[in-house]
This record gives sequence, structure tokens and C-alpha cells, in this order.
Amino acid sequence: MAGNRFNGFQNHGVGIGLRIPHYDHIFSHKPAVDWFEIISENYMIDGGRPLHMLDRIMEQYKVVQHGVSMYFGSSQAPDREHLSRLKTLTKRTHTPWLSDHLCWGSIDGTYSHDLLPLPYTWEAVEKTAARIREVQDFLEIPIAVENVSSYAEFTFSEMTEWEFLNEVVERADCGILLDVNNIYVSSVNHNFAPMDYVNAVPAERVAQIHIAGHSRYEKYILDTHDHPVIEPVWDLYARAIERCGPTPTLLEWDDRIPAFDEVHAEARKAEKYLQPAQSKELVPELIGAAK
Repeated sequence: MAGNRFNGFQNHGVGIGLRIPHYDHIFSHKPAVDWFEIISENYMIDGGRPLHMLDRIMEQYKVVQHGVSMYFGSSQAPDREHLSRLKTLTKRTHTPWLSDHLCWGSIDGTYSHDLLPLPYTWEAVEKTAARIREVQDFLEIPIAVENVSSYAEFTFSEMTEWEFLNEVVERADCGILLDVNNIYVSSVNHNFAPMDYVNAVPAERVAQIHIAGHSRYEKYILDTHDHPVIEPVWDLYARAIERCGPTPTLLEWDDRIPAFDEVHAEARKAEKYLQPAQSKELVPELIGAAK
């Protein structure tokens, strides 16, 4: 069966992020795109042009919601007004799952608007998992948490990042949005083997995969989403698909955004890895149908 319970048993194929500079091209050329990922916070409003454009997109395409401000690791409880608006949007889009980041970013009602890394401690595991369960119960749809790229670490962490991710998703009983570019970025910045991370993630919980480009500087690399995907990141993606099977995949390109066709062509490179995995799944089904 395609997909898993964390992505609504959906095999969406390859999507790209819905961005305003591409609206005219999408509406005039109606390109064959498997799905679009939308940033939830851009549409959590009562009306106006953003929702009008979203409705036009949904007339022809599937959309999946991705958030940037849930801050599951923050100490304060999720804002109920925010959750109510988010739930209203999920009912409008019929998103089969919803993703946001495994990070913190707010304190006492003040929001940093950054995706800040968490200390990898058992206390943070319990508190973060509890937040995710609360949100998942309120929204009544599967939640997938995304590993973030990071540029600093806590000296008192008690486990690796992937051990922390695994403990959180197990306790929250939620899915994973596995960002293989973020894994690569953090592996360079913190000097670990990125393939160890990919090999340690529970494959049965991976609901979606992100791919993206980044910028390299003298002493670190930055998750800028403004370049094509580099070969070492494709290698991580290939291994993730090998372990997880065909998984909804999304190319992020958020800065210095090129023409739609260039973004779409970069995203479709993922099909090279997805199609063989899809064929492996179909063979047992065809054998079963022939019996």
C-alpha cells in the first residue's frame, strides 16, 4: 500500500513550494505538478487575495500544509487562537497531513521567527512530545515534524540529534518530515556522518521528504534554499527512498527564486529515485492480483 498512516496513506509524488512569483505561470500554463506545499501562516486569514489565489490553485492541484511557527519545543503551550485558525485552514485545504519544525522559537508570547535548535535532553523529549500530541489531538490530522538545520549545539545534550528525533516521534506517535538537506548542513557544521542520521531514522514514520540547496561559506554552510540540490544531498535522498520506499517529496526554493520551469525541473530529478522504488512496490501487488 502506498504511503503510511502519517501521510494519510498518500503517495503524492514530487511537489514544489507554492510561491507568488510563479502564480502567473501556473495559472496561464497549468503545468503538470503532482502537488504544491503551502506555508500555512500565509493563508490563516479570513479572506482576501491570498485565500482567493489558494482556492484557484486547489481547483487543479493537491496541496499540503507546512508550518513555520508551531515551535513544538517552546516551553509555553500552543496558542489556542493560532490552532483554531490552523484547523480552519486544514478543513479548507483537506491537507492529508501537516508538518512543522522540531525546534523552539518563542518565550512569554515573544516570537523569534527563527527555527532554533533544542537541547537534546530527556526533559526536552517529554515536553516536546507532549506539545505535539496536544496539537495532533486538536487538529485531528497526522502531524509530521521536520528536523531543522542548526549552527550551534548545547554542551549538555544527552543524545545525538537523530536519537532525540526518534525518541520524540515515538512518544508523540507522530510522523517525520525528513529534510535531507538539513541533515547535510548540520553534519558539516557539527562534524558528524550524515548517512548515520538517515540510517537511524524509523523509516515507517517518514511521511514526507524535503530536498533543497544551500550556501557554503569558509567555516560553515547555511540552509538558504537558493541553489540546486548538490550530489551529496541526492545521495542521502537516495538512501532515504531505499529505506522508506516511495515517499512524497518536496523541493524547497525560497530565495533568488528562478523561473517556474527551472524549479520544477530540479524537483523532478527526484523521480529518478522514486520510480524504481514505486516499481518494487507494484511487483508484489501484481503477483498477488494474478493469483
